[in-house]
Amino acid sequence: MPETNTPEAPTIPKTKPKPKVERPKLHKVMLVNDDFTPREFVVMVLKAEFRMNADQAQRVMITAHQKGVCVVAVYTKDVAETKATRATDAGRAAGFPLLFTTEPEE
Repeated sequence: MPETNTPEAPTIPKTKPKPKVERPKLHKVMLVNDDFTPREFVVMVLKAEFRMNADQAQRVMITAHQKGVCVVAVYTKDVAETKATRATDAGRAAGFPLLFTTEPEE
């Protein structure tokens, strides 16, 4: 077989496209004020569920009391919903209308 002098095609390294990794959307956990749940109980729930110290919990509770609602913390959606549900359930179990909600962070 005769040898041909054809130039070799340049080899192009094949790169795998990197998947675009997006940061998960964050959600705020909100404490909604009510006129029935004792302040001490709210502070206790904030300390237990959101790992706040006494001063932080007191400030969040007072802010919610004065403004009607207060951001407690920001988490990924699943964590925010779980914590809000657990904190609300703690109030319900004690017979209080304590309410925590979540909403997307802008």
